[in-house]
Amino acid sequence: MARADAQRAPDAVEDVFDPYADRLREECGVFGVFGHPDAAALTALGLHALQHRGQEAAGIVSFDGGRFHAEKRLGLVGDHFSDAKTIGRLPGRAAIGHNRYSTTGETILRNVQPLFAELDAGGLAVAHNGNLTNALTLRRELVKAGAICQSTSDTEVILHLVAQSRRPRIVDRFVNALREIEGAYALVALTTKKMIGARDPLGIRPLILGELDGCHILTSETCALDIIGAKYIRDIDNGEVVVITDEGVQSLRPFPPQPMRPCVFEFVYFARPDSVVQGQSVYEVRKRMGMELARESMPDADVVVPVPDSGVPAAIGLSRESGVPFELGIIRNHYVGRTFIQPTQGVRELGVRMKHSANRSQIEGKRVVLVDDSLVRGTTSKKIVKMMYDAGAKEVHFRLACPPILYSDYYGIDTPEREKLLAATHTLEQMRELIGADSLAFLSVDGLYRAMGYDGRDDLRPQFADHCFTGDYPTLLTDRSGETPRQLSLIAEAS
Repeated sequence: MARADAQRAPDAVEDVFDPYADRLREECGVFGVFGHPDAAALTALGLHALQHRGQEAAGIVSFDGGRFHAEKRLGLVGDHFSDAKTIGRLPGRAAIGHNRYSTTGETILRNVQPLFAELDAGGLAVAHNGNLTNALTLRRELVKAGAICQSTSDTEVILHLVAQSRRPRIVDRFVNALREIEGAYALVALTTKKMIGARDPLGIRPLILGELDGCHILTSETCALDIIGAKYIRDIDNGEVVVITDEGVQSLRPFPPQPMRPCVFEFVYFARPDSVVQGQSVYEVRKRMGMELARESMPDADVVVPVPDSGVPAAIGLSRESGVPFELGIIRNHYVGRTFIQPTQGVRELGVRMKHSANRSQIEGKRVVLVDDSLVRGTTSKKIVKMMYDAGAKEVHFRLACPPILYSDYYGIDTPEREKLLAATHTLEQMRELIGADSLAFLSVDGLYRAMGYDGRDDLRPQFADHCFTGDYPTLLTDRSGETPRQLSLIAEAS
């Protein structure tokens, strides 16, 4: 029986509790302001709105007309960039910032972006969301040619490529560097006279243009515009480079045109629900995912319960489509830190309750449909299913508002290697047994596309980068073909 499975000793699923280990790790967030007297303060606010995209480190670089100024810290934006003294050390009318989750390179201070270099044409600071799939190959070639690398971040490769270009204008050097790199990127760069934004040729990573008091802003999501009262202007197109100066915005298109393939996980998980991505409300798309899920695999049930907070919009959609009541059957503790001392096995087994607690009044004696956005390794899902049974649930049915994650990502999402992805190594029935649910179902790939306004996936010209579900990688994976070049060593730093 499923209930017995939920209570038995763990085997293939790890039992060490980490409230964040069973999630797809965030990408990064970028933000830039040009021409505003409060540029650094606005950048700090923008990074605060983008905190969900990276919580390991944050940095801001400003330019005051004569010098660049940098502040970089490990930890959350609010812990370091909320006091007047820190902002006071970042003078100037232009600033760029970055929230980091380390997809490439360790989390040490010298990896924290924006990265800065002094070139013969002047200073250049760069912040990067995404991952370059040929960064290690390029790094090896650069080092052989005499380059000295100070970080393990693939963003440093971009700085070296710009420095090596012999073009006279910094913008042309920047474009030359872009021609050398592969993979996914949304870049914001700052020079002494301009701010530059660039989006990869497929538009895998997001970048948008906004405006506040006549000053232009570049950022990863619209929620960062909302926090400062800025106006959304437009999405930067795939393959587009924008150059922002005191004269306005210039658009360059250095790459051959091709269909856009933005990352589908912006809709599934990464973007904040109140953001608008490619003209669509993320919140509404996630509700439609739940509606599609109800049409495809709704069990007989008494109550729909989201796994907070990620499963809430889809659970609302599933409830509305099915007519089964929506209830907050799990209450989330918002004050759980990323680490916690768990000295004994008994304490570790209670760990999931640090983050989630069952609302027994809405669970006991009922057939429950649990809704979440995705399933990665299954460790947390197993514990939440058991929590439902412990709270008196009669049945527990698990529904996921995206397809099974079968392949790793190499474009800025820190997914586990494929052998650690539950759906890649287990059948649907094996997964159901491991997490202990009475039934388990995922949204289909076509159902996901229908939720985003399409009839289904166009297999000849896919509308999104959906490789985690399909294995259809949209770019070359140079660093993973043949023998992968090793990253350079780096002296350890105390954090």
